[in-house]
Amino acid sequence: MHNTVFFLILIIPVTGFILERYLEYLDSGMWSERLPEKLKGICDEEEYRKTQLYQKENKKLSFVSSSFNLAIILGMIIAGGFAFVDGLAGLVSDNAVVISLIFFGMIGLASDLINIPFSLYDTFVIEKKYGFNRMSLSTFITDHIKSWLIALLVGAPVLGLITWFYYKTGHFFWLWAWGLITAFSIFMNLFYSELIVPLFNKQTPLEEGGLRKKIEDFALKTGFKLKNIFVIDGSKRSTKANAYFSGFGPKKRIVLYDTLLKEMSEDEIVAVLAHEIGHYRKKHVLMTMLFSFLLTGLMLFLFSLVVNNPSLSVALGAESPSFHLGLIVFGILYSPLSLLIGLVSNYISRKNEFEADRFVKEHYKAEYLSSSLKKLSVKNLSNMMPHPAYVFFHYSHPPLLLRLEKLE
Repeated sequence: MHNTVFFLILIIPVTGFILERYLEYLDSGMWSERLPEKLKGICDEEEYRKTQLYQKENKKLSFVSSSFNLAIILGMIIAGGFAFVDGLAGLVSDNAVVISLIFFGMIGLASDLINIPFSLYDTFVIEKKYGFNRMSLSTFITDHIKSWLIALLVGAPVLGLITWFYYKTGHFFWLWAWGLITAFSIFMNLFYSELIVPLFNKQTPLEEGGLRKKIEDFALKTGFKLKNIFVIDGSKRSTKANAYFSGFGPKKRIVLYDTLLKEMSEDEIVAVLAHEIGHYRKKHVLMTMLFSFLLTGLMLFLFSLVVNNPSLSVALGAESPSFHLGLIVFGILYSPLSLLIGLVSNYISRKNEFEADRFVKEHYKAEYLSSSLKKLSVKNLSNMMPHPAYVFFHYSHPPLLLRLEKLE
């Protein structure tokens, strides 16, 4: 049995890598030397050329980094690297929960350190070359240190509790773990902007004036209770523009990037936020959250069925089963099902985006959303003509041209 598992945990990552490269090949086939007719009026020849060069450089980096990571994973599996790290963790403690935490800490830290060079190149070479990066090296280093501290102070206790549930409650540990993860997710949804975001960015209330009044008037007109409107210093790290909603109930807030305020008119910004309000009014946020909770429960249940199977740990070179090694193998075996779930999730998400766009068309002005989408796509050098297969597998939002067509 463990030979079959060993074969699967080798072939699944390789298959996923090949599929991703094929999708990127199809997507690159959509590029052309001249500005496509459909994009005339959206961007000019130079902007289109710049977009293609930016996309090509990112895909090259993705190929190199994913190839390197695949080689590391295959090497760890074939050479028994995961079992070796398990043995090192066992030298520190004989407590099963502590061993799991040390194991995942070592794997997580090593993974992050291995990928830092790729992140550095992306940030300080590609992003800087195309005028996006505003981040200093000190900020880059500080961000990583803060992320490690958050993982240590927040992630480790949650993972430790899940591991403790497994060793204390047996087969039904998944129910306890599901409850914990659900409660933690709700907590983070409520307080993420208040607890985590301030560690990285400064948020200030949107000052009184025409924009704030337009946002509040639209929210009132559509029955959306809103008090918290903030501006975040996104320009501290990048020139890319964005906006998002966070929280729910009395904790919900609108967060506008300062770069967005510089790039768009007041009506365009209101249209972007009207789209987000549309998600709330159509119950998309609630349904997405419930769907996520159900998927987490399904994953944990399936994991509980196989975690005690010694074949999982033996396939990684260990002599006896353990929670953490079983989780590593399960994560790989689960990835094909995760891919299928992702396809369904992306389809639903794209459908929801069209509905939120239609909400803007019905309650505000479609032309303002159209112009804002064009500006965001051109400013952020987004791929405006992706291959349909690439969209099917990867896009949670419909491509620009399809959205513009529906907004007419």
